[in-house]
Amino acid sequence: MKVVIQRASKAKVSVDNKVLGQIDQGLCLLVAFANEDTTETLNYMAHKIANMRIFTDDEGKMNLSVKDVKGSILSISQFTLYADTKKGNRPSFIGAGDFESSSQKYDQFNQTLRSYDLTVETGEFGADMQVALTNDGPVTIIMER
Repeated sequence: MKVVIQRASKAKVSVDNKVLGQIDQGLCLLVAFANEDTTETLNYMAHKIANMRIFTDDEGKMNLSVKDVKGSILSISQFTLYADTKKGNRPSFIGAGDFESSSQKYDQFNQTLRSYDLTVETGEFGADMQVALTNDGPVTIIMER
């Protein structure tokens, strides 16, 4: 599993000019799954993301989580995070999980995030989406498990 975490002051995802998910302060997640990812993997990543202290406190230190600031999450599936660019000029996506199991893992991952009392907006799994965000900081963190 790979996740690109972006601290955002606002973010939205659209398909065919229709907004599917939108947040103000919170995290924009780009999420990809591999076939070997397990429920344990999903739970671990959701726990780390929900509790990651990357929002600034009153002293300007990154000391608060998305829960602490009452932020939201915009979770967007993006299998291209598994691009392998070692050979040739066309990326290979052989490391990405198959569509069916990745779709189920995406739903399970988002539900696990919601279990932390977080509002989680989503895109449409497998769709051609347009993402707009204002990265706050900028703060971008890449997690892989």
